[in-house]
Amino acid sequence: MIRRGRSSVRAAPRGAVYGGLVSAQLRVVAVVVAHNRRELLLACLRALATQKRPVDLVVVVDNASHDGSADAAVRLAHELDLPLDAVRLARNTGGAGGFAAGLARAVAGHAADRVWLMDDDTIPSPTALGELLAVDERYQWLGGARPAVTASRVVWTDGRDHPMNTPRPRPLARTVDKRLSARAGAVPVRSSSFVSMLVDASAVRRHGLPVADYFLWNDDFEYSTRLLRHGVGLYVPTSVVEHRTKTFGSTDADPGERFRWEVRNKIWMFTRSGGLAWWEKLLYGGSSVRRWVRTFQRSQAPEVLWAAVRAGVREALKPPRTTAQVLSGLGPVSDQAAGLEAGTWR
Repeated sequence: MIRRGRSSVRAAPRGAVYGGLVSAQLRVVAVVVAHNRRELLLACLRALATQKRPVDLVVVVDNASHDGSADAAVRLAHELDLPLDAVRLARNTGGAGGFAAGLARAVAGHAADRVWLMDDDTIPSPTALGELLAVDERYQWLGGARPAVTASRVVWTDGRDHPMNTPRPRPLARTVDKRLSARAGAVPVRSSSFVSMLVDASAVRRHGLPVADYFLWNDDFEYSTRLLRHGVGLYVPTSVVEHRTKTFGSTDADPGERFRWEVRNKIWMFTRSGGLAWWEKLLYGGSSVRRWVRTFQRSQAPEVLWAAVRAGVREALKPPRTTAQVLSGLGPVSDQAAGLEAGTWR
């Protein structure tokens, strides 16, 4: 304690970069979702093997790759002495299905305390995990609730902040929460991308898995807002990862026919998800409309986008399938996902 007059302020532990005794005892399982990007996956695994605070296990979810990604990952992990569980899915379930399967495996199959999510084109810096855990512990030491999500700063290959993975600040955050977050070395956020997102396993047991039917778009937006509607989310700028996308840009680049999934998933998000309050739906809905306008303005084939809008609206009339339905028939991970969704792994 640091005493000042009649008040006392609890000093945050600093020490080693990977935090203190509590974070050192946590079981952290990294989940990497992969599909036909073998060399990027191997680069990601090499980066995971060099973390200053080691991961306890890596779960690689191979989304029906045909380039030998899973076999190459197993061989490299053996060479690096990196604990690895390769989950080979017989069909491509997309990023949403992959992360749902990986979270189910990590929490129900490997008893994780924290799950570190990332795509196969994510290259964490050596201190990325340690900084997330240090802020997680420091925030609680200062009197805050256990964070449901802590998120890294995501940069492109040239070091610029990647616009595709910018967390949304928490609107109307209380001054006391901002100050507490700042003292812990973080910023309060309302949502996060799956590119280096550390999730508290108890939040997964409480709120379930990502909606696996959110193919391609908005799966991380829906899931993180669901976790953070009443939970704590922190952006940690000292935790840095590189996102090796082919180009530097945001999600309003011309998507062509794939725009149907953006439209469908956003409609699902604003009409069926419990992640947002009514006023947040208005706020983020307006932001989505502005982004769609920019997409049309930049498009070389607006007629393709209009066709995608019509298709997305038609598909959104039906509710998304349950995650258990999407992941059915894929082996043990199907049962683990169904159990978490049903609450039997609480």
